[in-house]
Amino acid sequence: MATSLAAMTARRAATLARLSPSTASAARAASLIPRRGLAGASDHHGPPRINLWEDPMSPSKWKEEHFVIASLSGWFALFYGSYKFFTSGKKDKEEKVAEAAQ
Repeated sequence: MATSLAAMTARRAATLARLSPSTASAARAASLIPRRGLAGASDHHGPPRINLWEDPMSPSKWKEEHFVIASLSGWFALFYGSYKFFTSGKKDKEEKVAEAAQ
């Protein structure tokens, strides 16, 4: 990190040295803005990702946001289903016991 900081500082110093005093301040400020280069969304690595519904049996090909939504939905269904399974039987037994006692 220290080498990249030193390199960035050297580039800025070189840019400042190249600017003439007659250059407008807006142009000077625009030239000092660091550029992202290839760090944008168009720089793909690996195979292109597909939508969840295009190939539902291959999670490794899904887009990241679709994988997150599917995973969270699955975990919710698992917890809610187990909650309903383990808590629904107790109410029925208590009601039957109360009806039998009358």
